[in-house]
Amino acid sequence: MDSTDEVIIERRGSAGLIRLNRPQALNSLTLPMIRAIATALDDFAADPSIASVIIKGEGERAFCAGGDIRLLHQSGKEKSDGAETFWREEFRLNHAIAHYPKPYVALMDGITMGGGVGLSAHGSHRVVTERTRLAMPETGIGYFPDVGATWLLSHMPGETGTWMGLTGLAINAADAIHAELADHSIASSDLLVLIETIAALPSAALPTDVHRAIAGLALDAGESRLAANRDAIDRALAHDTVEDILQGLAREPGDFAAETAEAIRTRSPTSLKLTLRLLRAGRASASLAECLNRELGACLGILYNPDFYEGVRAAVIDKDRNPKWLPASLADVDAAAIERFFVPAQPPLFAA
Repeated sequence: MDSTDEVIIERRGSAGLIRLNRPQALNSLTLPMIRAIATALDDFAADPSIASVIIKGEGERAFCAGGDIRLLHQSGKEKSDGAETFWREEFRLNHAIAHYPKPYVALMDGITMGGGVGLSAHGSHRVVTERTRLAMPETGIGYFPDVGATWLLSHMPGETGTWMGLTGLAINAADAIHAELADHSIASSDLLVLIETIAALPSAALPTDVHRAIAGLALDAGESRLAANRDAIDRALAHDTVEDILQGLAREPGDFAAETAEAIRTRSPTSLKLTLRLLRAGRASASLAECLNRELGACLGILYNPDFYEGVRAAVIDKDRNPKWLPASLADVDAAAIERFFVPAQPPLFAA
């Protein structure tokens, strides 16, 4: 067993086990954690005795609540290269997970947000539980859905990803499966059984063997609220401006549309417009790599966005939950201000 304070790496039977070990911080990602995970994945891929990889979070509250937002905030304030280094290595890890040569089983138990979605939803076998609370909440901190989310969200059924990206609201296991961010739901009490079952598979086990092990413990996740409101979501959020989306929501009856509109109105106007542009660009993109390259450029632009610093202040530092966005309205967001987020990062993460 190879361990650090923040990530525990084990070989358990034929499974490589990665345990995120910052439960007091909801297993949020630091740069050393990203590097430890990347190294472990390389080692497990090269080890013929390892048939699959399992990643989980320690503690009962979270799989992973996201990236180390304080580090990014501090780096931007200091104008250091820490934020860019973090994003570059995190995004390369997301891409590696999406293209991993062995079954990659993510146990998305508890809070799974932001960077936690990047660690899980790109994997080949995604497991949720009754405790899963999954979200891309970035528009609420003056940011945008990254870690390849502009690829994931833009390829969800209908406008489900637009709903997730703009509102930032959390969804449950049934919603995650409907949104194609997860494959199976099992009881949280069966997670250790699942780990041992996968670990007991032979080293020559196939992805179908891992699938059967998970399916053998799978439960009906119940009704998805997103599925139940799919028609309204597709009608109201199909527009290409946030203003038109809000008008579309105003035309929809019922509490769901009203709650959606209310959530959107509390988010950073700049982030909303940026997020929608990125999601539409993601839908037209040829690959995850293309989206990650675009996201990195937008990330570097975020470091010059006052809403990012105000959003982190309100949510993480002062915790008053009362951000003062600048500009405060959608109408006052200048189109040229959005264009600066589309300056490509140099060098790109991935060659065209």
